[in-house]
Amino acid sequence: MTTSSDVPAPKPPLRIAMVAGEASGDQLGAGLIHALREQLSGTRELVVEGIGGPEMQAAGCRSLYPMEALSVMGLVEVLRHLPGLLRLRRRLGRQFLAEQPDVFVGIDAPDFNLGLAYRLRRSGIRTVHYVSPSVWAWRGYRVRNIARSVDRMLTLFPFEAEFYRRHSVPVSFVGHPLAERIPMLPDPVAARQLLGLPERGPLVAVLPGSRLGEVQRLAQPFIETMQWCLERDRSLRFIVPCASPKTRELFESILARSGANLPLTLLDGQARPAMTAADAVLLASGTAALEAMLLKRPMVVAYRLAPVTYRLLQRLVRVPYYSLPNLLAGEPLVPEYIQDQATPVNLGQALMNELHNPSRRSQLMQRFRIMHGELQHNADQAAAAAVLEVAGG
Repeated sequence: MTTSSDVPAPKPPLRIAMVAGEASGDQLGAGLIHALREQLSGTRELVVEGIGGPEMQAAGCRSLYPMEALSVMGLVEVLRHLPGLLRLRRRLGRQFLAEQPDVFVGIDAPDFNLGLAYRLRRSGIRTVHYVSPSVWAWRGYRVRNIARSVDRMLTLFPFEAEFYRRHSVPVSFVGHPLAERIPMLPDPVAARQLLGLPERGPLVAVLPGSRLGEVQRLAQPFIETMQWCLERDRSLRFIVPCASPKTRELFESILARSGANLPLTLLDGQARPAMTAADAVLLASGTAALEAMLLKRPMVVAYRLAPVTYRLLQRLVRVPYYSLPNLLAGEPLVPEYIQDQATPVNLGQALMNELHNPSRRSQLMQRFRIMHGELQHNADQAAAAAVLEVAGG
């Protein structure tokens, strides 16, 4: 006979505080919440609250404040919003300390989240930070503060995990979610059909950046690069996916002022199908370079910064490469040009070599496939397993 005392008491809900500061973090947070719920598999209720965007909220996160409050870019903008950001962090800290979640997960936004994590951890709340700041590249002294602030760092790239192990910071390499979502064998023909482009003929995707400052600095040299290439190969066609209406408006105005007459298609968004459809990609350094690598596209990477910022970073940055494919490979796998090196001639020559060198293309595709596989760690599930381990749940 079974008595009520023989029935195990239900576990209390697993309470997770989670803060994401922009769209990419919102996507990571949503994937993490879904994976947490799957791993708990109905054995324990999951309660998530903090700050998240529409995807985290749809996954079940109760957002206490709008995510846009943290989405501040640029030094001047951050300084202007700093008093409000500090007030928000203090308010969140008081609330989390009062509610005592099982674990706090800060997703990216390191300047905001690591300070909050430090305060919570000092009071006994376990903490996880998801997405490493570029501490391995510059301001390396921050690793000491990270060690005091987190019980576990979750990294997207293996070289980041190696850095933290060298500094005795508990770390889990979870892989990159994009490596799960992008197929190992992309379909360029299907992408061209989707975009209404001819199935044949050399096509170059041109991505001058997702932010207005990037487009302002790179649009003109990219337009001149297209013109340089077209003068040498009249069969070329170009496609430019614009990240937002504002970046499209800016690019169109710079294109009009340039007077260039290019066989060019402008798109609203759709960067991934545009790169998939292309034979080569000219792009601003950033996540787009990682995406182009996962899509197995030959690429030329460029970047320009404000002159003062560039001079400052020259003194501070301690890595031999700045594009993600080269950082992952540990060698100059793809051509990259920064600041004054990002000229139409340099970019054009490199781009033509990527278009017209079949043996290099074949070798590059093989390396990209290997690197793609190395990033496939089922990131959402791996991150969830690490968070549950830290939470003791």
